[in-house]
Amino acid sequence: MPSATKHTFVLVHGAWHGGWCWRRVSDLLTARGHEVFAPTLTGVGERAHLADLPIDLSTQIEDVVRVMQYEDLSDVVLVGHSYGGLVVSGVAERLEKKIKSIIFLDAFVPDNGMSLSDYWPPDRRKQFEDMAASTGWKSIPPPPAAFFKVNEKDQAWVDSRCVPHPYPCFTEKVKLTGARERIEKKAYVRGADYPSPYFSMFYDKYGNDPAWRTYSLRCGHDVMIDMPERLTEILEEVA
Repeated sequence: MPSATKHTFVLVHGAWHGGWCWRRVSDLLTARGHEVFAPTLTGVGERAHLADLPIDLSTQIEDVVRVMQYEDLSDVVLVGHSYGGLVVSGVAERLEKKIKSIIFLDAFVPDNGMSLSDYWPPDRRKQFEDMAASTGWKSIPPPPAAFFKVNEKDQAWVDSRCVPHPYPCFTEKVKLTGARERIEKKAYVRGADYPSPYFSMFYDKYGNDPAWRTYSLRCGHDVMIDMPERLTEILEEVA
């Protein structure tokens, strides 16, 4: 059934993924009359053929900024999954007035001057550094979908589409001045069946902040794949 109010959604995927991971949610939102954009960041998904170019966090922030600018988007509901939390935080710095709601989906919500690698514990940082070094510091291969607790029937499909992610995206520090916090509507959605001290930390932090809405779903990290119907409802609620 179409929604009474039409919204514009920009859905930003996390590391190793692509716009493909949003298809179920995109289809549901579109069927309800909304406008949906799910850009694939440079170097992954159907843009993996560009992986030899210099790509960092700034590149992938620019990917989303350009979509919003060239499509003349405003009153956007901006959603970032996992690593995409850094991307949407950077987009908010550039296009704050174009964004009416921002949603972090089992995502990092970085402080100014933080990189994704700053959140890794020493053993994981060493593991990823070794992987990156083996590729000439270019990329990190994707963990298996089972690691992220993707439901069993979709694991092979997710594994077939995830590709190495450009390593500099994980080490570039994001520059923030508070634009994200000035956006009126903010929410954090947790995939509670994926154990992560980082995402649980963010969920707890914003659960105690009256300026944010929080949701906890019994599914793995790829919420858009595991629970697309419920996530669609949440996106409309927060919009």
